[in-house]
Formats: sequence, structure tokens, C-alpha cells
Amino acid sequence: MTDVSHPHDDVRRARYAVAAVFAVHGAVTGSFATRVPWVQEHASLGTGQLGVALAFTAFGASCAMPLAGRISHRFGSRTALRGLLALWTLSLTLPSVAPDLVTLCLAMFTYGAASGMADVSMNTLGVEVERLLGRSIMSGLHGMWSAGALTGSAAGTLAAHLGADARLHFALASAVLTLLGFAACRWVPDLQPAADEEPPPRFALPPRSALLIGAVGFCAVFAEGASLDWSAVFLRDRLDSSAGLAAATTTGFMLTMAVVRIAGDAVVNRFGAVRTVRAGGVLAVLGGLLVVLAGHPAVAMAGFALMGLGIAVVVPLCFAAAGHSGPNPSQAIAGVATITYTSGLIAPSLIGGVAQATSLMVSFCVVTALACGLAAFAGVLRTAERGGRAEVSPRAAAAPGPRP
Repeated sequence: MTDVSHPHDDVRRARYAVAAVFAVHGAVTGSFATRVPWVQEHASLGTGQLGVALAFTAFGASCAMPLAGRISHRFGSRTALRGLLALWTLSLTLPSVAPDLVTLCLAMFTYGAASGMADVSMNTLGVEVERLLGRSIMSGLHGMWSAGALTGSAAGTLAAHLGADARLHFALASAVLTLLGFAACRWVPDLQPAADEEPPPRFALPPRSALLIGAVGFCAVFAEGASLDWSAVFLRDRLDSSAGLAAATTTGFMLTMAVVRIAGDAVVNRFGAVRTVRAGGVLAVLGGLLVVLAGHPAVAMAGFALMGLGIAVVVPLCFAAAGHSGPNPSQAIAGVATITYTSGLIAPSLIGGVAQATSLMVSFCVVTALACGLAAFAGVLRTAERGGRAEVSPRAAAAPGPRP
């Protein structure tokens, strides 16, 4: 029978496959986050010790991210992503079997390394599919990550409510997500290096363009991390809100981020990356001012929602800009990812330190000031606008996913 499928159908199928990969990646994160108290109790750790162990997640990711490009060069993008995503989903089981601080630190380092390499690999493929389609899709892909994280979080909340052992929960979640990841990877593009193409270095400093783009991502992730970890505390301690209302603020912030990311590509395609991020920066600053000046919980909740609205699409656009900024997308994306991971790591602790020395209001003044950087430096993302209208990459066009 003659195959009548159109090349555009293959690209659209590849887009859905990469979106599914993002959702699987997010579901692992959501699953783990809900069972951190169980992991802490199982390993008999204090709050400070738990903080040390969790820091190894970002440390592992930062160390391993530069390796993703070399792995993709060696095995091809599809095989590399399939292996790295499986390593990530299987690593979910490690924290639950760690009996003490040392083993948990090792588990979190491995967990973070697997997360970081899979993150770089899937974002690199997302940029390639975006280039093939000729329009922005990265915001939607990261929206699928948020949707996956919410799904994993909901399942984890149910498991915790039922009193399920996290070892069993993580084993089942890992098995299901590994199978889903394998299925999704069947349809992602299989990019192969040219015969004379030199392999990327194992470790290399990111290009200067990636550092500038990463600085914009740093501002957005700092605001995101601060809001996720401290919004509930802000409402409870500063505005004397109930525990339920405080928790609803954090959930509302996460939902705002997810919905805006899924819908954000239409805005980016209409107005461009630079104008979108500049407008988002203005909204984030306004949201930060509402939080700082809030005298009522409703005002603060509106401020956090506005901040989520403003920063939601920034990180996806940073990854897109990095991927379009030079001849080595994975190296640039790894550089931006390392900077954003670092921001996510230091934001909660820095906010806590400033709050202890002064107040939470001053802490969110810092967040608001950094949000100004989004509007001021959005111009460095101009490469994402050029890349979104770039011509089809020959090596990507020649390697669509398999046909049914």
C-alpha cells in the first residue's frame, strides 16, 4: 500500500510526542514533591539535613547537563532521549529507599543528573520541532510539563492521603511513566549528526549569548521559586490567613502558570517573544507590588496570580532563544538550564534569609525588583523570534518519526 502521509503530518505528530515527553518529565517531579515528608521521615532527617539533601538535586543537574549534547551526538536524538527519559523515570525510586542522609544525597544527585540530561535533550528536540513548524510551541510544551507535574502531584496527594508506602508508590509511578515515555519517544525526530561533525565537548562553558538569555530566565525562575515556596507562608504570617486559603494561593499560582503556558504560544506567535516577555515583566512587577502592598488576602492572591501570568512563558522562550542562538543548541540550552536551575535553588533560601533579617515584605521587594529585569532585558530573546521563522533544518526534515 502506498504511504500517502504528508511531511507536515510527521512534524505535527512529532510535536505531540515531544509534548507527551514533557508531561512525563513533569509527572516525575510532581510525584516526588508530594512525598518529600515521607522521604524525610524514612531517612530520619531534620529540616536542615533535608535541605542539604535536596540541594544535591540541582548540583547533580548542573554537573550532568553538559553531557546531554554528547550523548545525543553519539546515539542520535531519539535513542538518547529514550534512554535519558527512562533513566529519569526510574530514578524516582531512589529517594524512597535511602535510609540516611548520605545515601539520600547520593540518590538526589543521581535523580537531579537524570532530570537535567533529559531536560536538555527534550528542550533541544522541542526547539527543532519549533523550527520545523515555523511558529512558537515552546510555551505549550512547558505548559504540558506543568500539567504533568499537577497530575503527578494529584496522584501523590492521593497516595499520601491513603497512607501508601512511598516505595510502592514510586515503583508503580516509575513503571507507568517509563512505559509512557518509551511510547512517546517512538515519534520524536531522530536527528543524526553529519558524518564530519565533531562531537560536542563533554564540558564547556556556555556561549555568551546563552549567559545573557540565562540572566532573563534567572529573574523569572527566581520569582517562580519564591512564589511557590513562600506565597502560602506570606498569606499565613503576614495577612493572618487560614491554612486552607494560604494553600489555595500556591495551587492557584501553579494553575495560572500551567494554563498561561499552554495558551501562551498564540500570544508569542502574534506579538513575538520580545514584546511578550516585556509585557510579562510589567505584569509581574505589578503583581509583585500588589503582594508587597497587600493589606488583604484577596489582594495578595491577585498579586501572585498576576505574577504567575507575567512569568509563565519566560523560561520556555529562554530555552527557545538559546536553541536558536548558535550552531550548538544543546550546549546553549544546557547553559541556560544550569542558570535557571541555580536560580530555583537559591531563591527559596535567599527569600528566607532576607525575611529572617528583615521581613517577608522586603523579600518580595527583591522579587519585584528582579522582575523589572524581564522588561529591561527582553531584547536578548530576539533570536527566538528569528528562529521561530527559520527555514526547515535539512537534517531534521530528513528524520521524521516512524509511520504507523
